[in-house]
Amino acid sequence: MEKVYETPEDALAGVVGNGQTIAIGGFGLCGIPEKLIFALRDSGVNNLTCISNNAGIDDFGLGILLRTRQIRKMVSSYVGENKEFERQYLSGELELEFTPQGTLAERLRAAGAGIPAFFTRTGVGTVIAEGKEERVFGGKRYIMETALNADVSLVKASVADRAGNLVFARTARNFNPDVAMAGDVTIAEVEKIVEVGEIDPDDVHLPGIFVDRIVLNRHPDKRIERRSFRARGN
Repeated sequence: MEKVYETPEDALAGVVGNGQTIAIGGFGLCGIPEKLIFALRDSGVNNLTCISNNAGIDDFGLGILLRTRQIRKMVSSYVGENKEFERQYLSGELELEFTPQGTLAERLRAAGAGIPAFFTRTGVGTVIAEGKEERVFGGKRYIMETALNADVSLVKASVADRAGNLVFARTARNFNPDVAMAGDVTIAEVEKIVEVGEIDPDDVHLPGIFVDRIVLNRHPDKRIERRSFRARGN
């Protein structure tokens, strides 16, 4: 089956729709599928639930979907860089399921592994635990967290072969593998596509069985969220 698509719009065609749950890889602005996010905006789909570690910034990443009001709910662990997110949340326009970062990663991984739920000590005794089942193991309290399944997952990788095997670059190998595994349909935006067999099996970070579609973005916009400089002489 051919997995390579010519454009991000082609890759999303027939896959995305209103009211879906979309999981999106990345950590801050590192390793985000930027072209797929723009194409998702241009598709006009709305009422989305987006699962992502964070919500981008005002003019990039998931921030552009917030500006167009296409997101109904965010499932995230960090949202501090986006003023539009803050405005919508405080005004009651946006629903938020706030999830500790490690728990978020494990909920995505559990979905890919076919595990419906698990117990963790993270969040016990806090607002995170409200409404969740609690049990005691070995004399310690745990809360139950459920897996995060997505209708569609959008991820960013450095290299893919035509079978969908992926290699991630350094810190871009963050939430991307877990997000890819959690989707019913997974689309990868990559900087380079090679033939099957050109990636050493030991170098594959995510097997192609988890990837349904691939689109090429040779020149991604690799932004830095915040630049800071040390004063000379310090």
